[in-house]
Amino acid sequence: MEKIKLDTIEEAIADFREGRFVIVVDDEDRENEGDLIIAAEKVTPEHVNFMITNARGELCAPLTLSRCAELGLGHQVEDNTSMLGTPFTVTVDLLPGCTTGVSAHDRAATIRALADPTVKPSDFGRPGHVHPLYAQDAGVLRRPGHTEASIDLARLAGLRPAASLIEILNPDGTMARLPQLRVKADEWGLKLVSIRDLIAYRLRTESLVEQGVEVDMPTAFGHFRLIPFRQKSNGLEHIALIKGDLSTDEPALVRVHSSCATGDIFGSMRCDCGEQLHKAMEMIEKEGRGCILYLNQEGRGIGLMEKIKAYKLQEEGLDTVDANLHLGHKADERDYGVGAQILRLLNIQKMRLITNNPVKRKGLEGFGLEVVENVPMEIPANQYNRRYMLTKQERMGHWLHLS
Repeated sequence: MEKIKLDTIEEAIADFREGRFVIVVDDEDRENEGDLIIAAEKVTPEHVNFMITNARGELCAPLTLSRCAELGLGHQVEDNTSMLGTPFTVTVDLLPGCTTGVSAHDRAATIRALADPTVKPSDFGRPGHVHPLYAQDAGVLRRPGHTEASIDLARLAGLRPAASLIEILNPDGTMARLPQLRVKADEWGLKLVSIRDLIAYRLRTESLVEQGVEVDMPTAFGHFRLIPFRQKSNGLEHIALIKGDLSTDEPALVRVHSSCATGDIFGSMRCDCGEQLHKAMEMIEKEGRGCILYLNQEGRGIGLMEKIKAYKLQEEGLDTVDANLHLGHKADERDYGVGAQILRLLNIQKMRLITNNPVKRKGLEGFGLEVVENVPMEIPANQYNRRYMLTKQERMGHWLHLS
């Protein structure tokens, strides 16, 4: 099958800056849909009419978290149970100069007002006919969705960080997939780009981390070189343990390991983290070439205090997934954008990944890295972590062989 041509991110940014629509498609393992997107400050009644007539989806207005807070736009529901956590706020209409709120004129005015820093919360009626969405602050590097992609495009175009988007449906009501989206983009004279390419563009053009000095690091599990990295957005520090020459094109043996103070430092038997880390170090030492990327993501991204609260809930009968959910977290809060950039800085773009976690593999591949082989590493369960590991196998899809 012939590969479908996508346009470049640079072309999309230029069109976005001029107030033109851009079609953005996400990955097949996510929604696999295309959205028609435009900068909020550029929206006209004609744009709105085109969107609802030709795209046919739900007209929304992505905003930053700070703008949602300024306007007092809370979550539409307290417990978001949608499949992909679509971040709707309460719906709104602009009050001054509008009538029913539903006309193309009124919805365009509402969308422009959402992007206007001079417009106050009292200028909006609630509920209304426009659906604001709140985007994660780090954009597609935090959440690879259309909401974040639209804000990223606005920022990259030098515009206010607000947009309008709508899903593209086929005339028969089904979702338009990539082949149909290419046809529509050509028919409408629009650029078609992917979120994957937007992620790669940002990783290529933005510096997310500060690299420290490299030192020799002999350990009980092998002899490595150590390089620290500091995340610019929040000050979190990460570590790369390197073995051998990573400058060649040969896929490197890589373990991306999230920090676990209880397991890695104290040898906790409630998890298999410490044993996985040490085993991976031994594997890379034996291989003679590879990298341990140690990410500061305690408790699958919820932090030490929350992880210990989750432990307490597990002592009271919940499993590791339900404990996180009970505390208001996802089962796994980690993202791999910063890790992907660190691996790129180390010249690792193809890897043999040491993991049992399919989400980790997809997460790294989603940021443009190539996993050529999955290298399993199964640690035998003990009496303290057997339930935890069964939960990872049965509820989180880890490639384990427990019965």
